[in-house]
Amino acid sequence: GALMGAGDVIAQQLVEQRGLHGHHSTRTVKMMAIGFCFVGPVVGGWYKILDRLIPGSTKVVAVKKMVLDQGGFAPCFLGCFLTITGAMNGLSLEENWAKVQQDYVDALLTNYCIWPPVQMANFYFVPLQHRLAVVQCVAIVWNCYLSWKANRV
Repeated sequence: GALMGAGDVIAQQLVEQRGLHGHHSTRTVKMMAIGFCFVGPVVGGWYKILDRLIPGSTKVVAVKKMVLDQGGFAPCFLGCFLTITGAMNGLSLEENWAKVQQDYVDALLTNYCIWPPVQMANFYFVPLQHRLAVVQCVAIVWNCYLSWKANRV
């Protein structure tokens, strides 16, 4: 949750250049809640499932995990994230669907520029209990992007 909040603060201050007086604290709290209640538990649970589905840590295993993670999990997760963010921002069903349609492909393509190499290294070098922490450190930049993308009007 804290890392999602940090990503939002970075998005608002460095990307959107809102300044301290223009900062939307409620938005930061919402992003923290999404991180705490959705992102952390879902991603952490997914890594446990993925490790049971494809045990081991060889290079071939890391490739298989990355392909399943990026080919199956990431598209579903991103759609859910954008939908949850829209709902928390008070969008109607129609507005939320339009926003997801507007942002999804671009966000997914950006995801594919960042996450496959990170996940390859993560699955190959990092023990299961530390993978979520590694991902969340890299994700500060990703969370900044997601916050900007999901909260853009």
